[in-house]
Amino acid sequence: MSSLKKRMRFSMFSSFCPAGGPPNLWYHEKAVNFDYLNLDHWIKLAQDLEEAKFDCIFWADHSGLHDTFKDSYAPAVELALQFPIADPMFLAAALASSTTNLGLTVSANVIQHHPYVFARKIATLDHLLRGRLSWNVVTSFQRTAWQNQGYDAVEPHAVRYARGEEYLEVIYKLLEGSWEDDAVVRDIKARLYADASKVHEIHHEGRLYRVPGINTVEPSPQRTPFLFQAGASKEGRDFSAANAEAIFIFGSAENTLASMKPTIADMAQRLVSMGRRPSDLLIFAGRNYVVGSTEEEARRLDREIQQMHRESDFCPAYMSSMMGLDLSKIDLDVPIGDFETDAVQGNFRMLADSAPDKRSTFRDVAIALSGNRFVGTPEQAADEIEEWYDAGIRGINYQQLTGMGEVYTFIEQVCPVLKARGLMQEEYAPGTVREKMFAGTDSPSGPHLNDRHKAARFRHI
Repeated sequence: MSSLKKRMRFSMFSSFCPAGGPPNLWYHEKAVNFDYLNLDHWIKLAQDLEEAKFDCIFWADHSGLHDTFKDSYAPAVELALQFPIADPMFLAAALASSTTNLGLTVSANVIQHHPYVFARKIATLDHLLRGRLSWNVVTSFQRTAWQNQGYDAVEPHAVRYARGEEYLEVIYKLLEGSWEDDAVVRDIKARLYADASKVHEIHHEGRLYRVPGINTVEPSPQRTPFLFQAGASKEGRDFSAANAEAIFIFGSAENTLASMKPTIADMAQRLVSMGRRPSDLLIFAGRNYVVGSTEEEARRLDREIQQMHRESDFCPAYMSSMMGLDLSKIDLDVPIGDFETDAVQGNFRMLADSAPDKRSTFRDVAIALSGNRFVGTPEQAADEIEEWYDAGIRGINYQQLTGMGEVYTFIEQVCPVLKARGLMQEEYAPGTVREKMFAGTDSPSGPHLNDRHKAARFRHI
């Protein structure tokens, strides 16, 4: 690790569904040959990512479905728009014995499981993975996800994050506080497995949760899994500054560095206000890569991909759900500049204003927002990644545009250039995923959350 000059971390973004993560089209030639329900396919992919020295796989997840476009769930079902979608926690467990260093990041919404149940699940999974589990903490925007859990509607934004704070407090109490470090003794002669005086009830009495008891699982290698978060609002950034060890951000529709710099600076200030260091948080940027041996080849490939997306409602349906805005209510293929001023109001106006080129259509903007892409040669891709590192980005959440098979182009063409420049690891650091992620930073970590993290207050010293 010491030989790396500017080490970036690389995560492969996906979902446990037919096309993987958006904006993949399930019927593209680089997607259709990957059977998401075939464990052998996942094992090969995970092992190849590990051979390439990716840091982790990151599975987005939700418990509802996208039903904003055309005010219907039919487009999501027909297009396989993150639907059907299976539980990535089971997939992570299934990959435990076929990988040894690759981190496995599962997303889970705080309304999916009671915190007591979820603490048991993630402690178990972190044991099976020998400390390689990350959790992307989600406060869901999906109306259907809330209704499927028995709620009438989605809670207001600020309320969702308040729920998330208490949820994590319960998790921290159970994973950090209910077992002391030396509680498990395994004394065969004395026939004593654990010292009961060092195992504690948490006595949590909150606004939303009442949890009196003890975590049923003894401490895992990390105790609390490595924590990701992706909130972009004020409440989301405060939540990340208090809890996250890595965040996943986007910039504008073009995902330019200039559009991300304010977030980088803002998060540094928020971390300091929470008593943490800016280096306690690794900032990952979502990025797609269309690479060719020449710029001309890359642009040709990009035109082919974009044309395929223009022939589909996949991206508009996805962005409709993400923005709470039914894009089927307007003509997606008319240039934004041709709309009369009074014909584009409210959120539609905000979307139109985000497009610097007014000859772009709403479909173009939906495609750009769904897949923030780089187009160029492997060397140019490395140039951009180094520039992003210099600005404070510490990781790339690699997103495909055409399917799981696409990542091999990145592995074969871009990874060697990155490694030659000291931008990508050639060997894994030892230890848990937390130790691997923070290796070589100004905040090197042991296996557990550091003492500056709010979870530390719940430990028994």
